[in-house]
Amino acid sequence: MLSNAPAGTSEAPLQQFSPERDAVIAEIVLASRILAREGIVDSFGHVSARHPDRRDHYLMPRTRAAELVTPEDVLAFDREDALVSVTQARIFAERSIHGAIYRARPDVQAICHHHAPAMMPFCTSDAALVPVFHLGATMGATVPLWDSQDEFGDTNLIVSSQAQGDSLARALGSNWTVLMRGHGATVAGRSLREMTFRAIYGARNAEVQLKAAQLGTVRRLTAAEAFSAAEFNLTPFAMDRAWEQWTRHVDAPTPF
Repeated sequence: MLSNAPAGTSEAPLQQFSPERDAVIAEIVLASRILAREGIVDSFGHVSARHPDRRDHYLMPRTRAAELVTPEDVLAFDREDALVSVTQARIFAERSIHGAIYRARPDVQAICHHHAPAMMPFCTSDAALVPVFHLGATMGATVPLWDSQDEFGDTNLIVSSQAQGDSLARALGSNWTVLMRGHGATVAGRSLREMTFRAIYGARNAEVQLKAAQLGTVRRLTAAEAFSAAEFNLTPFAMDRAWEQWTRHVDAPTPF
């Protein structure tokens, strides 16, 4: 159950029952299960979405493997990353990643943090991750690398404070994917489906780039090619086709 908004806010209070909220929660569950099946998340990693009833809140599952997430697991958090839902469930320390990006990027509606194996070599080396094929361009033409060491020194590499989250959001900037040294990647999107598409094909781009490097010089897409390819592949024409296929292989969430 969701509480009312704090006193003094200009936006309407959160509704206890909202069809829009329920629809977003159902897609969070589907995206979590799809990303697990596609090897992007495993026991670790998490998905969130901006709350449709309050843009300064977001929805994110309790601490649980993404493959097992149900609608009842999805909780609400405010702009300070404080839990709004009434629950005794464990919550992710790394919600700071999600809250910081939502605060910094009004255009972002969904986020995934993951440790896909294909991305990890680029999180542990000086090799830049670049778009090398048309679907892979959806990860973004530029993929920056954030190093927690630069501002926070030796840590456990978990982004567990607002200061760390804000630093990561600054590194992401106007891009859609950011690598985290020694840790993983964070992917943003303008919808849950777009974020899912970016996360899956970003990891596949990393796989292709790694294999190409074993053969010789990697031939990356030009900036104009990457922009044009991403723009085309992030239309419903492409995304809906992929989403339909992906959802056929996972269990649909139980209705509220």
